[in-house]
Amino acid sequence: MKTNTLATQDGVPQSFLTKFGQHVTAILCGFDRLRFRATQRLLFQPNSMEAYLATCKVLIKNFKTFAEGITQRVKAAAYQAAAKAQRPVRYLGGGEINKEDLARQLARQDGIAKGLIAVFTAVEPCLSYSVRGDPQTKEIHLVLETRKCLHLYHYYQHPDFGLMHVRVQTWFPFTVDVCLNGREWLARQMDRAGIGYVQRDNCFTRVEHPAKAQALLIEQGRTDWPKVLDGLLAQAHPLHEEIGRPFHQAYYWSATQTEYATDVLFQDAPTLAGWYRPFLHHGISTFKSVDVLRFLGHSVPATGNVHANFKGEVTSSLKQRPEGVRLRHTVNGNSVKVYDKQGSVLRVETPIVHPEHFRVYRPAEGDAQERLRWLRLRRGVADLWRRGQVSQAANRRYLEALASVTGKTPLREEAVQVCRVCTVEGRRYRALNPWSPDDGALLEAVSRGEFTLAGLRNRDLRRLLYPREGTAQEERKRSAAVTRKLALLRGHGLLRKVSGTHRYQLTERGRRVLTALLAARQADVDQLTQMAA
Repeated sequence: MKTNTLATQDGVPQSFLTKFGQHVTAILCGFDRLRFRATQRLLFQPNSMEAYLATCKVLIKNFKTFAEGITQRVKAAAYQAAAKAQRPVRYLGGGEINKEDLARQLARQDGIAKGLIAVFTAVEPCLSYSVRGDPQTKEIHLVLETRKCLHLYHYYQHPDFGLMHVRVQTWFPFTVDVCLNGREWLARQMDRAGIGYVQRDNCFTRVEHPAKAQALLIEQGRTDWPKVLDGLLAQAHPLHEEIGRPFHQAYYWSATQTEYATDVLFQDAPTLAGWYRPFLHHGISTFKSVDVLRFLGHSVPATGNVHANFKGEVTSSLKQRPEGVRLRHTVNGNSVKVYDKQGSVLRVETPIVHPEHFRVYRPAEGDAQERLRWLRLRRGVADLWRRGQVSQAANRRYLEALASVTGKTPLREEAVQVCRVCTVEGRRYRALNPWSPDDGALLEAVSRGEFTLAGLRNRDLRRLLYPREGTAQEERKRSAAVTRKLALLRGHGLLRKVSGTHRYQLTERGRRVLTALLAARQADVDQLTQMAA
């Protein structure tokens, strides 16, 4: 791809394009799967639910009869809509049936290009109300608890969103879920714009005009989501206004899960296959907890260790799937993952289910002066644009980390120069020993992610190599020792001095060599044997 500048703006770092750009035909960055939820927020509070019944002049002891009446009407509306469209209603008893695959099959079989495909029904867990007695007060109350009820899945071929579904809970508080696919949406938009493409499964293996396709994905971010989702709500759940009328409350839309994908389309499957295994090995063997935290936007102390106040779990997992191998890094439910799609598409994706771990610059709710400040990212669709920003940034940081991978050159060829004595301009520099504790710590320190852009200084390296504070005399000795270490790395061509500053940055060769050496340091015999096979 020749438009590297545009691709960089679209979410891929220049370092990745510099190394792999000649093999890339297109880059697409945008939302993949989106799951929205519509709720009557007051009805999720038992006290408010009891007040709701009082407004409707219904006694708590009659709640079941009252709820069953609305439930029957909700189901009847769905069955009538299916009958009117001459589409089937099918009960799916077990969870082993893939509803989306079944909907696609019915759409192909019956030639459904637009409108309702089918209504599937299934009994599934949900948060709902039951009447429970209090033995102490001898009173009955409503209790919100996990139970099961019938859910209605309305599958549509939507003119804008393609295959999608609306899931309606048939018992109070009548929650509604909408699941969309951003790539399906893009396919419809490219059809209208006359952009040629090849779509396989949930990705594109070829796009005629990548820049125009990316512009469509950017436009997707400007969607008036409440208006669009309200239209889907009215279509699949026509009783929604009646249910909210006693409290004069409309359904509130939130995004329960978003997946933002950066797709790098390689010219062919063999090219990506040659790099994908080194990507996986690099990610699973060298990315530490602090790296994963940085990928997902968490601040990390200058010491490079996980902050003492951090409460949560950081995990990495490598999983073999039918379509390939997936590497996933997770922090408290949010994650960043990489996998090969259809052989030739490298996808880096950030799913977010807990947006409150991120920040958005906005005025606080209820602030009459509307003063902007950094606040927690909300689940509401008003902050969906910010989710796109933080997800794209996570994908960029991950691709930046992958850019330092070396996949074709054997380790011995990369390391031979730095593991022996060299002479530069008459000055002799000793060999580096990556497996020694001192040199290993030095190489790990200079390759840290926070030094990629701004570079590192003597004091930065001193703080990492000597975390314990010393006396003034000890600090002078340490400074001199670090100066010699910096000179050693420069002598081997691993570091360069930034002109006019006291900062140093890794050279391209330095990043490549250090990536290989550090991967070898942290890999065990089984891993090396498997990768060499």
